Amino acid sequence: MTRKPSKEIIKKMRQIVENQEDSERSNETVVEEEFSGELDLLTAVEKIVEMAKWSKLGEGFWHKAERFVSYVSEKMELSREQSVFMALFIDWSDETKIRTSEIGDYLDCSTTRMLRYSSDIDVLESRELVQCTHDGRSSTYMVPQEVIESFKKDEKYVPRNRSGLSFQELFEELAEVFAMREKRELTYENLVQKIRFLFDQNRQLLFVRNVKKYGLAEDDEMMLLLFCHLFVNDSDDNVNYHEMSFLYDTIRIYNRMKLQFSVGDHVLLRRNIVEYQNDGGFAKRDSYRLSRETKEALFSEMDQRRLIQNRRRGDMIKAEKIAVKDMFYDESTGSQISVLTDLLDEEKYSKVRTRMKETGFRCGFTCLFYGQPGTGKTETVLQLARQTGRDIMQVNISQIKSMWVGESEKNIKQVFDNYRMQVKACERAPILLFNEADAVISTRMEGAERAVDKMENSIQNIILQEMESLDGILIATTNLAENMDKAFERRFLYKVKFEKPTAEARMQMWRDMIPTLNEEDAHHLATKYEFSGGQIENIARHYTIGHILHGEPEDIFEQLCVYCNEERLEKEEKRAIGFSA
Repeated sequence: MTRKPSKEIIKKMRQIVENQEDSERSNETVVEEEFSGELDLLTAVEKIVEMAKWSKLGEGFWHKAERFVSYVSEKMELSREQSVFMALFIDWSDETKIRTSEIGDYLDCSTTRMLRYSSDIDVLESRELVQCTHDGRSSTYMVPQEVIESFKKDEKYVPRNRSGLSFQELFEELAEVFAMREKRELTYENLVQKIRFLFDQNRQLLFVRNVKKYGLAEDDEMMLLLFCHLFVNDSDDNVNYHEMSFLYDTIRIYNRMKLQFSVGDHVLLRRNIVEYQNDGGFAKRDSYRLSRETKEALFSEMDQRRLIQNRRRGDMIKAEKIAVKDMFYDESTGSQISVLTDLLDEEKYSKVRTRMKETGFRCGFTCLFYGQPGTGKTETVLQLARQTGRDIMQVNISQIKSMWVGESEKNIKQVFDNYRMQVKACERAPILLFNEADAVISTRMEGAERAVDKMENSIQNIILQEMESLDGILIATTNLAENMDKAFERRFLYKVKFEKPTAEARMQMWRDMIPTLNEEDAHHLATKYEFSGGQIENIARHYTIGHILHGEPEDIFEQLCVYCNEERLEKEEKRAIGFSA
């Protein structure tokens, strides 16, 4: 249908219409005679649209269009108002952004009058006859292709049956619903309504029954289902705030959720349904995952091979999700990291890899980052991945090891098998990260007798063999390089030592992480407290949370000193604590 004319043209045409009212009344009989036979949906739609133009949906319109409206109403099981709006939507179905304001202009209905019909349009949306996209205060509509096909066939549209679904089929439906919400094609209320309908239709699934057993409030249940969707459909076990944001309609609600998660006050965290990601023994308060207990309780119906694969392959961290962070190195470390960044550039990486193959050298790149906790090892891996566009496949060592004889060896082999698959599937080879790898690269036991010692040796032998044939990028981090087995030392092509930051670097970190801190106070903190970067970041987080909860302190320096003293748990022994980065 042609888009709406200008206001001036509308005014002139209204006058013409009013002058011809008597003529139109006399033609009503002709209209009836022309359609005295069988109707179909498209014919009825066409006549409704013609008669509705500038009608204001007044009594004259309902009298003239009664036969056609009744046909659509009975066929589609809609009220007369819903039938008219459905006819208009069908007539404009070539558009993907239909606005109710345009329909109002076409009908010559005021905005207030159109608000009276909003509940009728909501029914069309709930019946899946139209889809709504919400963008701030405005909404646009489109008609799904399957609805158009039903009208063409003169058939009532019936949404596909969603009862009796399997576990996997249910999650396919959830993926579609969450995708629609992310594209703003669903309001939050419609999202809840659709998921409730899915659950009501599939109470036979243990997953559905076990989710309901938690007895969560509506918003908390939707958040849990988002975590489940990301884990099952995207193999994403590393959820950050960005992935949660599309659920919320306002920034105020979103910020409240972020605060609850960051301070551990969200019900999903309090009940251990969701847990923080771990970074060197510290909770990462901006990254979350379903707890092991939750996975075991909810995913018993999931294909077990797929679940095991999710557990063993580690956490895939997408390059585009990694936040930019300034790093501070001494001259030697900075030079080595610069070389690695240059090497992992895709064009140069491909060139070097090809030449290595041609000359008969191993083409895998293995790197060891070692040094004290909190010196930036893990964060450097993340920034390397972000800068070179490479995803990270993170290996969870504790999940690799099994109490069952032989299972640990299978698990570590599965890690490398999965990594090879990822290398083939991705445009750029991802980074295989063994974080805190002390447990698997330490000196091997000679003459091992105990089953556990034999298992440790077996795991290490498998890793050594895999490093020999690796075609990709492996980075391991450790705090205890002095305990590393010599066989591993030989197999790491690059070995980068991370030193504790100098006073000058610490001062820059303080200023970078707390911009309101003046230079003099930053200098005092940097010289008084010989903290690692991870410890300074921990204090900055503590300060930020306090600022959110209680506002800006009267004396920033004094408050930071309090946090610094709390960070140093054992002052006399000067025990080093912080992030194992």
